[in-house]
Amino acid sequence: MTVTIPAQPPKSRSLTEIAFCSWVAQALPGDTLAYHRGFLALDREGGRLGEAETLRLRRLADRARWAAETGLVHLVQRRLGPERFVYLAIARRKKPAACVSLPWELRDAA
Repeated sequence: MTVTIPAQPPKSRSLTEIAFCSWVAQALPGDTLAYHRGFLALDREGGRLGEAETLRLRRLADRARWAAETGLVHLVQRRLGPERFVYLAIARRKKPAACVSLPWELRDAA
């Protein structure tokens, strides 16, 4: 299977946690979303990005992990170069009993 990796959005349009949840809710099995480019383990710890961008990335990475643990997506990464990766969420087939909705802590923010 060939996966096309979409171009990285400009910094001003970085993917948010809520946008990620929206994509998960609407994605068909096999749909792929590039949710980060860089070195996630270092980028989420701060120092490489600004404070607001680091906080956004931490929330996004935590939500991606939650979606994987819930069985909604597979998380994979592809190496782009030294200390540079693209992190992908690949939608899984939703279980019949699964209800995809915003996690409780995001409901007030939506």
